[in-house]
Amino acid sequence: MAPTVPSAAKSASPSQPSGKSEVTDLKQQLRQLAGSRAPDADAQRRDVFKRVISCMTAGIDVSAAFGEMVLCSATSDVVTKKMCYLYVGAHARAHPDLALLTINFLQRDCQDQDPTIRGLALRSLCSLRVPNLVEYLVTPLTTGLKDPSAYVRMIAAVGAAKLYHISATACIDADLPASLKALMLSDPDAQVVANCLHALQEIWALEAAKSEAAAREIETLHSKPVVFYLLNKIKEFSEWAQCIVLELASKFLPSDNNEIFDIMNLLEDRLQHANGAVVLATIKVFLHLTMSMTDVHQQVYERIKAPLLTLVGAGSPEQSYSVLCHLHLLVMRAPMLFSSDYKSFYCQFSDPSYVKKLKLEMLTAIANESNTYEIGFYNFLKWIRIM
Repeated sequence: MAPTVPSAAKSASPSQPSGKSEVTDLKQQLRQLAGSRAPDADAQRRDVFKRVISCMTAGIDVSAAFGEMVLCSATSDVVTKKMCYLYVGAHARAHPDLALLTINFLQRDCQDQDPTIRGLALRSLCSLRVPNLVEYLVTPLTTGLKDPSAYVRMIAAVGAAKLYHISATACIDADLPASLKALMLSDPDAQVVANCLHALQEIWALEAAKSEAAAREIETLHSKPVVFYLLNKIKEFSEWAQCIVLELASKFLPSDNNEIFDIMNLLEDRLQHANGAVVLATIKVFLHLTMSMTDVHQQVYERIKAPLLTLVGAGSPEQSYSVLCHLHLLVMRAPMLFSSDYKSFYCQFSDPSYVKKLKLEMLTAIANESNTYEIGFYNFLKWIRIM
């Protein structure tokens, strides 16, 4: 029989914090490192900051070390800065009185020579979400939108939307929406353009309930110059940004058929995109634009059939279900168009029940004299094999 281990010998793993004593020890070490110019001071700060973050992860309250963490924030080490910003963002909302201590060093870091630190500091400053500190956000955001680094401008665009949620008045009074719109139409970086568009949509959608001017601004986003400008840059955008631009394009009201065909020509290659969300968003644009053109609308059905059927067989069951939901609508509208593609809707043994249900509904809809026998015979054999 194995000997019983005395309770006194059972100690926590060195990697696991032990509560209040650990926090007290961390505070003491942080005080010693504050202002230290020793050659290995940055490495020591990084190690102590890692232990602080470990305590946070373990659910230990380390807010008592807030002041010491701020004092040790004066470092050029990017990793240490990231951990400090993470700590500050986690505790500023719960302790708004302590958040004021972070303003000076965050504003200082917003002017750092390193664009990575400038961007991280601006993101952390906007993530404090303390209403009393709104006045300290406007200037860094305005400066960030004009920063020479695309990374900082990208973060500043998102920060403007965050400021609106904290204080809509401060955001509008600072004329940030106008700055975002100007940046969206002139910035050479595609991700900055996408973030500006997303921030503008979010701000104006909420502001439209209170202001007619905001409602008019939303309409300007759906204007021909803006839509065509964004569509001409669509290949430069990320997949997420492409979906945002395509959603915007689906709300565009073309003035004539030439504009419809121009947009469809611009987006033709998006139907072969590897991302299913981009393909589905493109299909939505095509269907929306041709709604009043019966002949062209039918041709669009035929054009989008192949990409949709390809997506059904690719990816996870969840993705297949999403695509099948779109196909289900099309099949119900034009069953004859899919009557020759009935094999694409055969149920597989590994299909979840919700996928099988949709497939069976579509098989029922497209069944006719030419394919009913094959559909019924295949499914009969399938169930015989299962049994």
